[in-house]
Amino acid sequence: MVGVGEFQDARELGKAEGRAEDRASLIRRVLEKHGIPVPEETRERITSCTDLDTLAPWFDRSLTATAAGDLFAEDPEEPGPGSAGGS
Repeated sequence: MVGVGEFQDARELGKAEGRAEDRASLIRRVLEKHGIPVPEETRERITSCTDLDTLAPWFDRSLTATAAGDLFAEDPEEPGPGSAGGS
């Protein structure tokens, strides 16, 4: 039997996942409306992200992006030009 606490935790998790899906959808929509092509790899990265703290700056960047890669410009896993990672 599922306890009340477990039910509430599952419910909150479901809400958070729903918010993340909505945010990812908005990011894709903004890029689409700006006529920016979104490669499959980028689309997958956006849709698979469940961290609202990551999606928030991606959304902000989508508003001024000129290319899909602009979303990740300041992310540590995507070094930008002139960064000291991996030469």
